[in-house]
Amino acid sequence: MYSLRYQVTTSTCNSEGRLKLYSALQMMQDCSEMWIDSEPGVKEFFKEQNMAQLLASRQVEIVRVPSFKEKLTVTTSVYGMKPMFGFRNTFIYDEEGKPCYKTWSMGAFVDKSNGKLKRVDAATIAPMTLDSQLEMNYGDRRIILPKEGGEQHEPIAVMKADIDYNQHVNNANYIRMAMELLPDDFETRMMRMEYRVAAKRGDILIPKVFHVSVSTVLVALYIGNEVSAIVEFNAFR
Repeated sequence: MYSLRYQVTTSTCNSEGRLKLYSALQMMQDCSEMWIDSEPGVKEFFKEQNMAQLLASRQVEIVRVPSFKEKLTVTTSVYGMKPMFGFRNTFIYDEEGKPCYKTWSMGAFVDKSNGKLKRVDAATIAPMTLDSQLEMNYGDRRIILPKEGGEQHEPIAVMKADIDYNQHVNNANYIRMAMELLPDDFETRMMRMEYRVAAKRGDILIPKVFHVSVSTVLVALYIGNEVSAIVEFNAFR
């Protein structure tokens, strides 16, 4: 298990003085990325093989939204490894040690030179620390879009500020874009996201919104006819 400490600051708050979901996702992502420092064998292998770990899907269960100045601890732990995929829990806890956010995610191991999946050998996986899978709701990582319907919205141009060091749109920025299309009174309690085709600087994302029910909204972001990312927002848990 790897952990980082944070505090809810002005820049991470929304207009109500509560932690933005976008900021919480950034905290989770930072902790997951820094985790590799706790596994020197994996870190060295990735460096030698010019590899990266990229988020393929994540599910978030929101227990409680922290407020301004609250101190938080973010922890991440890997509970499963396959040659090309890893599975982890990343939780955010308050000062009392109670969870505010529970998540599980699947990461893909890719060759940075061509963006294709690449295997991690068994000798590298064997000494890794695997923790127990934590208790939360576990949904399907695949999100099925309705075959019909959906409201198309104004195109979104991918800007340089959206790009991370892997040279494509950072996963939290997809969520930021998608949340702008939710009704103002929609309070997300659960969320699933699936990343399919990485968007790069200069791409134009075409959003399509599906109001599945009063409590469920799907946002699909397209590059041309291909789905780049899908986010499912639920106002219940």
